[in-house]
Amino acid sequence: MTRTDAPTTQPVTLTIAGSDSGGGAGIQADLKTMAACGTFGTSVLTAVTAQNTEGVESSFVVPTAEIENQLRAIRSDFDVAAIKTGMLATAETVELVAEHARSFDCPLVVDPVMVATSGDRLLAEDAMDAYDDLIAHATLVTPNTDEVAMLTGIEPENERDMREAGEQLLDRGCDAALLTGGHLPTDDVCDVLVTPERTHTVTHPRIDTVATHGAGCTLSSAITAHLGRQAERDDIDLPTAVEASTTLLERAIRYHHDVGHGPGAVHHTVSLRERAARQPVQEAVAALVDSLTEENVRSLVPEVGMNVVGATPYAETIEEIAAVEGRITKTIGGIQPNRGVRFGASSHMARFLLSLREHDPAVRFGVNCRFGDDTDAALDALSWPVGTYDRSEEPTADVEGSTMGWGAQQAFESVAGTPVAVVDGGAHGKEPIVKLLARDPETLLNRITTLDEEL
Repeated sequence: MTRTDAPTTQPVTLTIAGSDSGGGAGIQADLKTMAACGTFGTSVLTAVTAQNTEGVESSFVVPTAEIENQLRAIRSDFDVAAIKTGMLATAETVELVAEHARSFDCPLVVDPVMVATSGDRLLAEDAMDAYDDLIAHATLVTPNTDEVAMLTGIEPENERDMREAGEQLLDRGCDAALLTGGHLPTDDVCDVLVTPERTHTVTHPRIDTVATHGAGCTLSSAITAHLGRQAERDDIDLPTAVEASTTLLERAIRYHHDVGHGPGAVHHTVSLRERAARQPVQEAVAALVDSLTEENVRSLVPEVGMNVVGATPYAETIEEIAAVEGRITKTIGGIQPNRGVRFGASSHMARFLLSLREHDPAVRFGVNCRFGDDTDAALDALSWPVGTYDRSEEPTADVEGSTMGWGAQQAFESVAGTPVAVVDGGAHGKEPIVKLLARDPETLLNRITTLDEEL
């Protein structure tokens, strides 16, 4: 039997860059990121580096004639929707790519790769001036602060400096410049997108890690993929592409790959893996709900109703947490979920779980239960580590940001390690609640039934 084929169609993107044998940056990072962002990545190899998570050991530049052959092969066959450049290594290569850029009829993202994360130089000294012509044809230039200093002579220390450097790059012909602030010693990372119309600032929390190998390649590749998809729809929106890509990079750094003896590498396909994890999590929460209904844990259901929540391993928003829509409520003789399980169905428990994951990202499942004197006694008898927080001591929202974040911090500070349960003593109009937590659904089910039996 011959099966009917079912081809798929994706925008084609192209990366012109060097190879990283360690897989964290360069062509390898570009192609993985482009695939994760929904495009078919093609490549032109400009250099071969022998490197790993600790640094660059050597580099071999591909002859310009072979780079030319690769460019012609791609452009003669593929309808390329967006292009990016990375490591170009020499003046001759930069000039060759700039010559081709004159005839590009799609968005061009120029990532001026000059120095590796490890500090090793990746661009010849005499290639700096050659970048002027390439930048003049760019839709977007994405230098980090070190590259900004090399390109403009400005060493950014704040947003104003970055805006000034971006305006200087615009004067050299590019349509826009994204200056990334990850190298600045600030609490939050501030990226500045400078366009002729306005300046957009994208600020996000700094991740407490040095595993940023491949960050610049991943960011520029994600932007290229987003622009390629937009170009297919004839709807280019650069600020939206940049914001989506910086959000992806933030997650890719937080959930980085712990590989090699160096700091590790960013997780290029993290957004893809998050989406792939959703169905198993949804099924796990649904199975938990079925088990709780069968076990009839009626004594633990609070007046506001019970909810079971489960996060994907990479969850960052409530839309990435599965929960019971409408909660679980008491019936005459048992309990019953109002509706099914879906992502984004919980607000309170989902936000609390996200806040807890800031302290221990391995915590992925939780449930809210009734709290009273009998529950308190049962928790004491079980000798579980129980975190607490007192709402009467809660600071105002404009100081701490949210009750959930503050409560999670208090809970972790009140016990050694990760709490099994967190007691919220309630407040005026707020029912006291105990929240049980676990890293997996089996453990959570065991803790719920154990507490119910102790009652």
